[in-house]
Amino acid sequence: MEKETIVIVGAGMAATRFVEEVLALAPGRYAIHVIGAEPHLAYNRVLLSSVLTGDIGVDDIVLKPREWWRKNSVEATTGRKVTQLDTAAHIVLLDDGSRVAYSKLVLATGSHAIRLPIDGADLPGVHTFRDMQDVAALSRLGASGAKVLVIGGGLLGLEAAYGLVKRGARVTLAHVMDRLMERQLDQAGAAILRRLVEEKGQRVMLQANAISIRGDECVEGVVFEDGRSIEADAVVFAVGVRPNIELARAAGLSVNRGVTVDNGLATSDPDIFAIGECAEHRGQCYGLVEPAYEQARVLAARFAGKEETYRGSIVATNLKVSGVRVFSAGDFMAQGADSEIVCKDARLGVYRKLMIDGDRLKGAILVGDASGASAYLDLIRTGGSIAEIRDELLFEAPQSRRAA
Repeated sequence: MEKETIVIVGAGMAATRFVEEVLALAPGRYAIHVIGAEPHLAYNRVLLSSVLTGDIGVDDIVLKPREWWRKNSVEATTGRKVTQLDTAAHIVLLDDGSRVAYSKLVLATGSHAIRLPIDGADLPGVHTFRDMQDVAALSRLGASGAKVLVIGGGLLGLEAAYGLVKRGARVTLAHVMDRLMERQLDQAGAAILRRLVEEKGQRVMLQANAISIRGDECVEGVVFEDGRSIEADAVVFAVGVRPNIELARAAGLSVNRGVTVDNGLATSDPDIFAIGECAEHRGQCYGLVEPAYEQARVLAARFAGKEETYRGSIVATNLKVSGVRVFSAGDFMAQGADSEIVCKDARLGVYRKLMIDGDRLKGAILVGDASGASAYLDLIRTGGSIAEIRDELLFEAPQSRRAA
């Protein structure tokens, strides 16, 4: 009996995890074809910042070697862009004119870096920080000792700035908001993070809204809305990402900010599914790895015949940001919480905050010292009672208390 064919458009982290899950849960059931526009095999995009700093090499972030794909009889096409979805004929068309038929189609097209629509944004010397080509360009920029302005004070901006500093660039980071990482940190936590990153060689400008990039033939400087300006040899946009939905829209699928999916990760076409950064579930697009992996697991289980449902993800950040440990999860502002427990030591660069409602942990922020982060996240996700460990919760890792 001929196997059903799963075609996956996109060959990144979500696609790779989905293939792994399908192979584990439904071995031999499907013929799988992964198509990626980048010339590389799937790699860990989260570790691009470590490649930029020079801590690891490009080969270290490859998720699976080509032999793995061959061994598992998965056809992996790289360097080819899907240009059209023919949903009536169940065919995808590629930029080289070839056609690939599918029984089920999974969109894992990811996102692309946003460029601000300001004067000078198309000048030579304006970069983004999204893929291996960007890392190569920024590495050369750092090695030249250039004056670089990074626009964006979220995770990507901080990582780009830190990597450029370590490569030798003179870096200023400009952020339009009143604090760094405003989606993950409160004012107190962000203030400590700012001091720590500035100690590592970055200058930070807050409430700095860039309105134009100056220069005739290349970048010479940046002007801000409040009248400030700064000289620069290059600019890096790190202001977020936008889901790649063009294929889905052109094919007539339901799209909003992302490709809209139901609790089974199906799009408006029952034979087409979407996971990862391109997918929008219940109005939410997740730009993080863990939700993408959770979606991949649920969809693979459904393809294996299991009654799995995706109900959304609790967003968490647990990373080393510019060399500083940062953890944030749940509702860390928790307006309805009845208790806020805070430990702050500005001299040591440590900030810990827990938001508690009754006997439940609702949210947490850890800066500088992220010990206990995984246990806090488990308590937030499961809603487990903290009644017996509440007094020691801030200072002693929950798992060690349970084991006592």
